[in-house]
Amino acid sequence: MRILIADGNERAALAAARSLVRAGHDVCVAAPTRVSLAGASRGVRPLRLTTDPLADPARYAADVGRLLAGEGTDVLLPITDPSLEAVLEHRAGLPAGVVVPFADHATYRAASDKAQVLALARECGFGVPETRVLSGPGTDLPEAAFFPAVVKPHRSVVTVGRARRKVAVTPVADAAACRRALAALPRAAFPVLLQRWVAGAGEGFFALRWGGRTVAAFAHRRLREKPPWGGVSVYRESIPLDEGLVGPGRRLLDALGWQGVAMIECKREAATGREILMEVNGRFWGSLQLAIDAGVDFPALLVRCAGGETVPENGSYRVGVRSRWFWGDVDHLYLRLRDGRAWGGGGGSRFGALLAFLRVSRGDSSEVWRWRDPAPFIVETLQRLGVLTLRTSDARSRSRAAPIESAPDSGVP
Repeated sequence: MRILIADGNERAALAAARSLVRAGHDVCVAAPTRVSLAGASRGVRPLRLTTDPLADPARYAADVGRLLAGEGTDVLLPITDPSLEAVLEHRAGLPAGVVVPFADHATYRAASDKAQVLALARECGFGVPETRVLSGPGTDLPEAAFFPAVVKPHRSVVTVGRARRKVAVTPVADAAACRRALAALPRAAFPVLLQRWVAGAGEGFFALRWGGRTVAAFAHRRLREKPPWGGVSVYRESIPLDEGLVGPGRRLLDALGWQGVAMIECKREAATGREILMEVNGRFWGSLQLAIDAGVDFPALLVRCAGGETVPENGSYRVGVRSRWFWGDVDHLYLRLRDGRAWGGGGGSRFGALLAFLRVSRGDSSEVWRWRDPAPFIVETLQRLGVLTLRTSDARSRSRAAPIESAPDSGVP
């Protein structure tokens, strides 16, 4: 099949490209840069797509449509929330016959609404964080004992005027920090969820649902994140499909009427052992390569479903497989050495952080570096060092490569 993967500077795009090339498909990768992370992978044909899905979603979808028509594409795989939402909203403008194997726009929007999902998650058996819903920046805040907390806009992408804007989850230590975080948000980000900090390990349930059934399932635990207080996972391991995570996860996706891939992000509360829901992401996730390395090839399975195959359920994989995103782990170490310990308490010493970074365990795999496909790691490294110059319009891609000081996206694994 001919497949177009958007968002070529994303690590999930690289994982998907490697998977689908290995499966024998004809893979193109679109990116705003002349050279991109996934576009440099072996067997991939790179394409330029400079339109920003945040600035002009309709134009982005139209430009994607022209690429699809020119390439004779069968399947389109957007990777990020902005590109996926733009394509789903303007799906009618895509060439006839192109499959976008994700949930429809209404279902995707429902899963992206963090306030609505909390109530549904509770009904499905998940725990939920203690939450206050703030209607505006001037809303009264809870008592001091509520903090530390996180400020979480009800959606990750909101509409501001004719454009869209990505808004982050922000950790706040006290009420003063909370007011500053609220004041920085656009009005469209409200209502905002103020959630009490949940102490515990981050865990994720990942699934592919198609035709009303679960085709594939996988779970992992975060070992290190950037920022260290909770954000994107940089080192993680596959874990068994525990019923406390999988049962509520399946029920939640069933209640949403989900089609396609999804990640349900949770924290296993240290005090109780309960799985506390953080959010649902209805797209491929940053640590996709770990699932593939462990034996659940989500991109290949999704494309088989999109092609009309009846795919047997795939829930068997190797437990204890670990994956490391090297440059993300460098960022984690930098922030730990600078700040001494993880935000919210704990996290060990600076020396302990350095030892953990240097320790390599048997069975660890590198997310980006591959001996048979070294070019993506070289591209990422050159971008990090500033040798590979990116266009000004590619600043968002470059910001992901630089040491991250900003708040986490509630933790995309």
